[in-house]
Amino acid sequence: MKFEKNDIKRLLMVLVGATLMAVNLKMFAKVGGIYPGGASGLAMLIQAICETFFHFDVSFALLNVMINAIPAYIGYKHIGKKFTMFSILMIIVSGILVDMIPRLQVTHDPLLVSVFGGLFNAVAIAVCLHGDTSSGGTDFIAIYLSRKKGKDSFFIVLGVNVVILGTAGFLFGWDKALYSIIFQYVSTQALRVLYRKYQQVTFFIVTNRSKEVCSRIYDLTTHGATIMNAEGSFEGDGRKMVYSVVDAADRRNIIDAVHEIDPCAFINSVNTAEIRGNFHLNEID
Repeated sequence: MKFEKNDIKRLLMVLVGATLMAVNLKMFAKVGGIYPGGASGLAMLIQAICETFFHFDVSFALLNVMINAIPAYIGYKHIGKKFTMFSILMIIVSGILVDMIPRLQVTHDPLLVSVFGGLFNAVAIAVCLHGDTSSGGTDFIAIYLSRKKGKDSFFIVLGVNVVILGTAGFLFGWDKALYSIIFQYVSTQALRVLYRKYQQVTFFIVTNRSKEVCSRIYDLTTHGATIMNAEGSFEGDGRKMVYSVVDAADRRNIIDAVHEIDPCAFINSVNTAEIRGNFHLNEID
């Protein structure tokens, strides 16, 4: 595992992301009694159980590290060693900061806490992901499912979080649990907008310049395409249809490039739920 100059940027992104994550947990989640889901939400839930039912405090950092042990192992074995090491650093630093930073009360309104806390949480996770690392927990699982299984993990991760929040609701009141679901839903939806690297879209492009379109798609994404014969239902004229699956982050660039090549091209792009087969993804270090 060799460290390079780019790793300095990754380290800075980890520190910024960890700080944002810790501030969010103390400024929104803990103040509003919100459980954000994932590993951090589970750690907060265990903390609350220990304090409420057993009357002793336990370190958030310690719980967070223990909960992330198995997901981190999955990341180390199946995603990338350096990626996992930076993610572990993120987990440790954010956990220590959560234990150190005092509670910062911004608002008493639980709905505002849920919405803006969710947005803040998404920004913190997006910073980490843009630095080619993660905030741990369900991020490891989501990236593993996306890269190795070709599946969109949105509903799987949301389902896991709902189970955690359901437990919190049963023990501490359903109002907090329901606000927590809003928090997590806002966070997940915002993250899907802020970061698209592990999402794919499928293009169907009807054009008379199929070879040029395929060449441009490859230049922009390093992904290939399939050219199929198509026929218009009204005039019966023959055309070519280009079929290609690419990263969602490349959607706008491809649309602009195709219209530059063929202003009359008909373009349809749809979100891809699952991929099986030979779809190339750049390796994570």
